[in-house]
Amino acid sequence: MTTTFLQINNINKRFGATQAVNDVSFGLNKGEVLALIGENGAGKSTVVKILTGIYQPDSGGIVLNGETLRLSSPQAAAKSGIGAIHQETVMFDELSVAENLFVGNHPVTSKFFAGGLVNWKLMLERAEIVLDKMDAKIDPEMPLRELSVAQKHLVQIARALSQDSSVVIMDEPTASLSKAEIEDLYRIVRQLRDAGKAVLLITHKFDEVFALADRYVVLRDGKNVGTGNITDTSSEDLIRLMAGREVGALFPKLESKPGNVMLEVKNFEHPTEFSSINFSVRKGEILGFYGLVGAGRSEVMQAVFGLNAAATGSVLIDGKTVSIKSPADAVKNGLVYVPEDRQIAGAILPMSILHNITLASLSSIGNILNRNKEESMAMPLAERLSLRAANLEQNVSELSGGNQQKVVLSKWLATNPNVIILDEPTKGIDVGAKAAVHSFMSELVQNGLAVILVSSELPEVMNMSDRILVMREGRLVAEFDARVATAEEIVSQAAGNTRELVV
Repeated sequence: MTTTFLQINNINKRFGATQAVNDVSFGLNKGEVLALIGENGAGKSTVVKILTGIYQPDSGGIVLNGETLRLSSPQAAAKSGIGAIHQETVMFDELSVAENLFVGNHPVTSKFFAGGLVNWKLMLERAEIVLDKMDAKIDPEMPLRELSVAQKHLVQIARALSQDSSVVIMDEPTASLSKAEIEDLYRIVRQLRDAGKAVLLITHKFDEVFALADRYVVLRDGKNVGTGNITDTSSEDLIRLMAGREVGALFPKLESKPGNVMLEVKNFEHPTEFSSINFSVRKGEILGFYGLVGAGRSEVMQAVFGLNAAATGSVLIDGKTVSIKSPADAVKNGLVYVPEDRQIAGAILPMSILHNITLASLSSIGNILNRNKEESMAMPLAERLSLRAANLEQNVSELSGGNQQKVVLSKWLATNPNVIILDEPTKGIDVGAKAAVHSFMSELVQNGLAVILVSSELPEVMNMSDRILVMREGRLVAEFDARVATAEEIVSQAAGNTRELVV
């Protein structure tokens, strides 16, 4: 029988007029995985920040192993045995993997000097032990900048595990991992559980919830609205609790009639990333791109958008060959790209919603900024996408992930494009926000836009696309009609488990 190890008792937290967390209570046991579920803005992040000492609650308390905690800082939380793997964690590209693992917690050789001297030999040995436990084939002396996005994510996980925490909080841990790496992470989570750790899992992916979690807690509008055993619930039940209403369809795709070819890419090549790329997308069509991490999908789209000068090939828009040497050229020709990493490449977080939305369209406003023109451009888009914010002056950094994505979408739609590339448009956002983005995609194609959807989520690709192209190792290997394609066929092509199809 498990014993409640971490207890959250009647936690409250208010920011101005917003009650972010309202009388939330739940327990976490040793040797179990508890899924904390809820839409963006439900209060999950605030609870996590309270548990990790970033915020202090207005009232209520935290009890760990029978002891009431006073978590005044992240350092206090770590010292108490609470470790966290955040979706967005600061890493240092110029430092080695080992240095990133032990940043702020370096083993030292001597206390003679203030703070002691770093014991480099011991640090490398400890780094190797942590990485070996994860079966991560990463050299601890390698500079972080030389790692892939997925490998960097594994280093984040290893950093938390290096602290030997008794409570491990995982916030969207598989967001940037390939299928094989996700399976490795599942194994690591189960190892932690079997070793008696208490694991709190925050994820928007129901397959992860049902694969890993023993119990669940659902937050809505800052309140605990449901808890129970995973074996006693279903995804439909969880969606109903999260949304407070019946969600008829996560993929509200509307019927549209494809028209003329709007974008055609011919003989696209890159020395190291991709080769022999040929495809087209029509007005009123959603073209899905699927592939495992490292397949080259994003690299192709970035090159088409003019972000990679090393790429060669031809781009035709509305039947005419165009020269796209930069994103400015792409936008001028009616082509826009919504990047995967909205926080780094999509938005300027310290700036207001208003200035982010109008950023790519300043030339249409005039040589001198006109606030009335900016507002008349931004407000209809914010309303159209049901952006949840106090006002247009609010900084983007203060918004939930789903609302940040809506700001990025609004920015590019303000340019009045004909073709929009959406690279992982629902990554890290909740089920309600996903449904809103999917609905908006359908609206775009009904209005005659051509949409390219790049996604690692197979249900999203299958349910929202008209056609699906599959990439593997930098090449297009298959094309499917989304109406008749099966998941097995698509995944087999992506993984290279079947005979290659010519497209």
